[in-house]
Amino acid sequence: MVTVTELWLPIVLSAVAVFAVSSVIHMLLPYHRSECKKLPNEDKLLEAMRNEGVAPAFYVFPYAPKPKDMGTPEMVAKFKKGPVGLMTVIPSGPMAMGKYLTMWFLFSVLIGVFVAYLAGRTLQAGTPYLAVFRVAGTVAFLGYGVGALTDSIWKGQRWSATLKHVFDGLVYALLTAGFFGWLWPR
Repeated sequence: MVTVTELWLPIVLSAVAVFAVSSVIHMLLPYHRSECKKLPNEDKLLEAMRNEGVAPAFYVFPYAPKPKDMGTPEMVAKFKKGPVGLMTVIPSGPMAMGKYLTMWFLFSVLIGVFVAYLAGRTLQAGTPYLAVFRVAGTVAFLGYGVGALTDSIWKGQRWSATLKHVFDGLVYALLTAGFFGWLWPR
């Protein structure tokens, strides 16, 4: 058994590598730029939302307070008429990129801790690189890639966008696996 504390270096280095590569992916490569769309007549819609006092929250529309209300003729008509959607409103002000990037880095550290925990419980010191790579990569891919599928299943995100995030997750998992395989205790 290998303890999580013995694996602090691959945890930190894999998080740094994922952070750096994800920055390159999202700032320099163009394949994520088509995922977001501008609202039609955005200024008018935003003004209407301000006038109505729309506060930061997660919204579903049309909204049915109880599951049984979904089948009422009124709700069915609202769904048919549309639009139907989900909307997240965050606090007003400049984007807090420092906060988001810090949370992303800490998330990457957390993935590394889970990789270390599971790999450390299933592999011994001296395990060959490829065996460590396989276990670490699988766990990391579950954390970085597979979870993105729920965005298309439950939130209506286009599958093309979700599959890009799954691909990114695979890249992050391979980086993580590489660091764990390389720095695994001999």
